[in-house]
Amino acid sequence: MRRFLIFILAHLFLFLIMFVYQAQADEEWTIDKFRSLSFARVSGEVIHGDNLNFFIGTAENCAMVYNNFTFVTYENPGDIYQLEGKNIPIKINGAEVTAEVISISPFLIGHRVSFSLGKFPTKEYIYFLKEFYDEFQKYEIEIIDGIDFKASKYFDITTNNWKLDKLVPSVIEASKLCKEMSHKNL
Repeated sequence: MRRFLIFILAHLFLFLIMFVYQAQADEEWTIDKFRSLSFARVSGEVIHGDNLNFFIGTAENCAMVYNNFTFVTYENPGDIYQLEGKNIPIKINGAEVTAEVISISPFLIGHRVSFSLGKFPTKEYIYFLKEFYDEFQKYEIEIIDGIDFKASKYFDITTNNWKLDKLVPSVIEASKLCKEMSHKNL
C-alpha cells in the first residue's frame, strides 16, 4: 500500500510540475524565410502542431500578407483528400466564416490540413487582427459542421486557439525580412 501511495504521489508531483511549466510557457513566434516568402508563425495552445501563419511575399513588394492556419488530425477517412480546394465552415471567435483547404499532407499517423483565410494588405490587416484579438482576449478557430460536411468525420479535435500578443512586432520583423530579401534580388 505504501509503494502504491508513493507511486501516486510521484506521478501527481510530475503532473503538477508539467502543469506549472505549461502555464508559464511564453508565446513563441518563429520568423524565417523560404524562397521568396518570409513568415511569422505561432503554434496553437490546444494542439502545438497546429500553426497560425502569416506569409509575406517579395512578388507583391512585401505589401500583402497571406494568412493561413493548419490543423493536425488523427481521423483517417478515405476521402479526406477530396477536401482540397473546398471552403470549409469555421468560426473565428464565434463568427461564422469559411476557410479554403489549400493542402493536405500525411503527418505522423494522421494528416495536416492547411487552410487559407486569404490575402490582405499587411499593415491594415495586422492592426485589424490585433484589435480583434484585444477585444476578445483570444483568437480561436473552430471547424464546424456545414452543408454536406461533418467536422468530426475529418477532425478529432475541432478547436484550437493562438496567443497573438506579439502579433504586430512578429509580422513587422517578417516584413523587414521580406524587404531585405527583395533588395538582395535587385
